[in-house]
Amino acid sequence: MEPLIKTVNVHREFQVGEITVKALRGVNLEIKKSDFVIILGASGSGKTTLLNQIGGIDQPTEGQVIIGGNDVSKYNDKELTEHRRSQIGWIFQFHNLIPSLTAVENVQLALEMMGVSKDQRKRSEEALIAVGLEDEIDRFPAQLSGGQQQRVAVARALVKKPQIIVADEPTGNLDKKSGKNIVDLMVKLCKDEGITFCVVTHDPTLSSVADRLLIMEDGVLYETKEKYAEFGIVR
Repeated sequence: MEPLIKTVNVHREFQVGEITVKALRGVNLEIKKSDFVIILGASGSGKTTLLNQIGGIDQPTEGQVIIGGNDVSKYNDKELTEHRRSQIGWIFQFHNLIPSLTAVENVQLALEMMGVSKDQRKRSEEALIAVGLEDEIDRFPAQLSGGQQQRVAVARALVKKPQIIVADEPTGNLDKKSGKNIVDLMVKLCKDEGITFCVVTHDPTLSSVADRLLIMEDGVLYETKEKYAEFGIVR
């Protein structure tokens, strides 16, 4: 079976004045459908840059990014926008909810941006129920806890029915208990809905839930016991 996500010799360079920053250095990666993958690394290691390649926010300087058999590294801006809109759900460290909209209205906004007009409210309510917020559907962000706000963000990604959800430090702004609840929720959605999750974090305690654990260091991916040991992880 072909992998859902495949990167082939992906390099990403940025020019900062006269200095060339090599954020990704020949990354080769294959991820199967319904895998829960964690990419662990320090700040500046390149993990978010890799996530941006998969999510269609950025394109490589060199190499291929293949999603569902399509080489998205060759997409033009219009094709990339459609890829992000229809195939990818995003969860960020900060929930980025609109304060003047209720939970369900924030989720509905994702459908409006996709051009989905039918059953917006119903689908959005179903997504909020799936993340355990059936009693908070009509509450505003200020009326929710930090963990609940992040659950709305998960519902916003889920409502699109994407193949892939990419999460950039999704627990970074939460206390330990709320963070664990969010991770447990994402794992459940991965298994129940068949969604592939790519999660980047600097927190090694999250590694135990991963189907695949990858270490990013200086733009290079590792999947070895020796690298795990450097983070105090035994797998």
